[in-house]
Parts: sequence; C-alpha cells; structure tokens
Amino acid sequence: MGEGMTYETIELTREDGVGIVTLNRPKVLNALNVQLMTELVDAFEELDRDADVRCIVLLGSDRAFAAGADINEMADAQPVDLLFENRFARWDKIRQVSKPIVAGVSGFCLGGGCELVMTCDIVIASETAQFGQPEINLGIMPGAGGTQRLTRAVGKAVAMDVILTGRSLSAAEALAAGLVSRVVSREGWRDETLAVARTIASKSPVSLRLAKDSVNHTYESFLQGGIDFERRAFYLLFASEDQTEGMRAFVEKRAPQFAGR
Repeated sequence: MGEGMTYETIELTREDGVGIVTLNRPKVLNALNVQLMTELVDAFEELDRDADVRCIVLLGSDRAFAAGADINEMADAQPVDLLFENRFARWDKIRQVSKPIVAGVSGFCLGGGCELVMTCDIVIASETAQFGQPEINLGIMPGAGGTQRLTRAVGKAVAMDVILTGRSLSAAEALAAGLVSRVVSREGWRDETLAVARTIASKSPVSLRLAKDSVNHTYESFLQGGIDFERRAFYLLFASEDQTEGMRAFVEKRAPQFAGR
C-alpha cells in the first residue's frame, strides 16, 4: 500500500514519536486473515521508515487482541498450496522491523494472535488477557512460530501443557511464566502500553536498535531452524483427515470427531 494509503482491517495513527497500529476486524474478534497480515506488515514497514517514529505500538480491542487465524480462509487449504503461498513469510517480515514493538493485549489472545504477540518486543497485558495455542482442537498445530517462541518464552513444561491440551494461560500465569512484561488493570492496559512506548521513544534511536538486535541475537540463536521445521510440520497436517474434520467442525460449530488419520 505504501505511504498515506487507507487500511481496511487496521487503523494507523502517530503521536509523540509513537506509531500506533490497531487491529480492526471486531466482528470476528480480529481474526488474522491474509488481508490483515498484509496490511499489518505494510504499516509496520511504513513506520519503520518514518524517521519521526521511534517506537511502534500494536493494539487489539478490549474484548480481543486477536482470537486466532481466520479458519474460514484456511479450512480447505492443501499442503502444497500453503508451501507455495508461503503465508508465514509475513511473520518473518515483522521480525525484521528494526524499531521496538510494544503490544497491548486485552481479552482473547489465541492461536495466531498469541504468535503475533510473541513477535513483538514488549507485551503489556490487561488482567483480562488470555493467552493460548488452541490449534490442537482443530486437528492442527501452531504454525507461525508458536511451538518455537512459546517454548523459548515459558520453557518446555508450560509450552507442552498449553500446546498439547489447548488450554489458555491467564494474564497472571503468563506473567509468572515469562510470556508478558507487565499486567495492569482492565481499565489501564491501553494507557500503560502507550506510556511504555513513549518512554522508549524518548531514548536514543541508535541505542534502541542495537539493544533490540542484541537481545534478539541471544533469543533467536538456532530459532530459524526450528521455525522451518515447525512450518513443514504444519503444512503436512493439511494432508490429514483430522485437519479437514477439525476445521469443518469449527466452521459448523460442532465438536470434532478425530479418527487419527
């Protein structure tokens, strides 16, 4: 889209050296479809180029940061389609943003929403926030970095619990596990997120970039190999009957009957 273009699934504003991106698909709890992810990457790259912006904020709504990927868009996908579409390349571009990204999370932050938050640098959570990777309930698994980044953030024990059972972590659990940076009141999460971003924006842009790169250098050692492994495993699941049943059951609002093939 480029500079000055109008977005349909997000909102973009600037104030006090901070670029603010708000997810805006309220009817589907900010479900992440291709259009939203494309616009999000475009906005992030626009803000990354803007010399007047020193920090980026990513927000959802009070009810939901993002409840996951758009299942209606993915339910009939085939492994080869996913491979050649390279849907998750957009997530790689978010990682390449040089400026700090602060996420403000309230309500549901599930599946792709949780994976999106984990690409950000600091996470401010409302006490109402719920974090999870419920893909297992659909006959699939996290595919946008969830198995890798969640394990690095919270450790194997909690990651296995969340990913294999599909349960969610409360804001307090997420803080204790190391998934989020701060937990604040349900009334104050947005203000706190912007306050943190303004504090960061007051620092040296050169120092910010090098500090972020240095932390990520440690955090992401050997990460890309794991991301590649996860991505291929995710694609392979779309050759299974369980994936077809799981996603159709979700769309049809019924319990899935998994056959193990």
